[in-house]
Amino acid sequence: MAFSELLEQVGGEGLFQTLQVFTLLLVSVLLPSQLLLENFSAAVPGHRCWVHMLDNGSETPANLTPEALLTISIPPGPNQGPHQCRRFRQPQWQLLDPNATAANWSEAATEPCVDGWVYNLSTFTSTIVSEWGLVCDNQGLKPLGQSIFMAGVLVGSFACGLLSYWLGRKPLLCWCSLQMAVASTSTIFAPSFLVYCALRFLSAFGLAGIILTSATLMAEWTTTRRRAVTLTILGCTYSLGQTALGGLAFFLRDWRTLQLAVSVPMFATFLTSWWLPESARWLIITGKPDQALQELRKVARINGRKEARKTLTTEVLMSSMEEEVASARARQSVLDLFRVPVLCWRSLSLFVVQFAVMLSYYGLVLDLQRLGSDIFLLQVLFGAVDFLGRGTTTLFLRFFGRRVTLASFLTMAGLSILANVLVPQGLQPLRVVFAVLGKGCFGVSLTCLTIYKPELFPTPLRMTADGFLQSAGRLGAVIGPLIMMTRQALPLLPPISYGVISIAASLIVLFLPETRGLPLPDTIQDLESQTSAPASGAQREEIIRESTWF
Repeated sequence: MAFSELLEQVGGEGLFQTLQVFTLLLVSVLLPSQLLLENFSAAVPGHRCWVHMLDNGSETPANLTPEALLTISIPPGPNQGPHQCRRFRQPQWQLLDPNATAANWSEAATEPCVDGWVYNLSTFTSTIVSEWGLVCDNQGLKPLGQSIFMAGVLVGSFACGLLSYWLGRKPLLCWCSLQMAVASTSTIFAPSFLVYCALRFLSAFGLAGIILTSATLMAEWTTTRRRAVTLTILGCTYSLGQTALGGLAFFLRDWRTLQLAVSVPMFATFLTSWWLPESARWLIITGKPDQALQELRKVARINGRKEARKTLTTEVLMSSMEEEVASARARQSVLDLFRVPVLCWRSLSLFVVQFAVMLSYYGLVLDLQRLGSDIFLLQVLFGAVDFLGRGTTTLFLRFFGRRVTLASFLTMAGLSILANVLVPQGLQPLRVVFAVLGKGCFGVSLTCLTIYKPELFPTPLRMTADGFLQSAGRLGAVIGPLIMMTRQALPLLPPISYGVISIAASLIVLFLPETRGLPLPDTIQDLESQTSAPASGAQREEIIRESTWF
């Protein structure tokens, strides 16, 4: 490409690219904290109904132990412990008789927790669940809040994709960093759950913009040879951010303190992003060659390329980029993905696969309390296995190809979730093993999908297809937490749904072509001439792709 030659002149692997990577490393460490924060800030503590005799010191009989008071005030729950959502209307004194049984009281003698709840604060001193009573009849509000956050990511991805074309990458990165910092920090002052959800939506909108613009800036200022390496570094840093969140939450047990700790550093991202130059490629394509020349000379100065500052002119830029400017004007429509049968099948298949993967993935990672008792350790393990998965995916692709790798790990992820359903609550170590295995399989699947998608579409429609499929994934991320709302009526429906959907998606993958060893297709004819077997001796092109961090 012509711009690649311009980038080589000003330095595509110099000091500027190193500084850019370090600037954006802070972003990739902080973003998973925002996405997965509610595993801790919205953790559900143990709870029971508030009872006058138990919890009003002036009414507590002195001649009865707390255990006896609990027996006559709270009926036993499904797990034989105190019921979390019911209490006796009147003290059931007959239950103090050692020979008393469940027949000594009836459901009619109980009532909901009309006076609120008493929470076990041994693990968390405060969460949004205990703050606003998101338990019992209101327990569906927690996954609803998670879906609202994911809806913010969905809307932000769509809006920021358009805005980044019209306003530029750098202004949008700065604005989204500030919006996310302000909205996320402001949640600690939220007076109600509704206001909290609104602020989280705004925060998610900014998060989507940061993901899009930072990855795009990185890709457009890095040479083809180094692009995959730098984007992989950012992806692995995201994995470290997941691990760091588990450690941070272990020390900060109050949800407001934890929220503040992961939000305030976003102001640093806003400040440090100002020095980043705008994408020269975007400036040229949108008719701003003079500003593009300034940015290219700035990069050349940082990289020590003095000769480039003299040879680069506006005329050189426009003559070099003439074909790219013409190509940008011929914008493709999403409808073009469905005009040809081979494209239609690939688009619909990958839409279902991307939707299913993200639905099951977020259904798994946003519900740590159901997977193990030590959620701090589980979060750290999730980050570690994600890091390991990203680092080993290329080996699986080299030996087994795209289709087999993706289908196999999706199947294993689904089976891990289903196996977790069968493990008794008492066998926590085994539950943790299956949960971590599932998370690792999803990590490999997502990385494989990121590499596989661009290889299935021709060059003119590649970015259009990526945007279409990203929307499918975000939609799955919205619906994943919503399925958790059915747990009160059907406790096994969410995990079974996540497992079965992942396995079903793996079967669809088997009907897609294998692309290992094949060059990237440039036309529809290239797609139709591809076979399932790799081309003998074909040299792989370097794939220019946007990094899908999560």
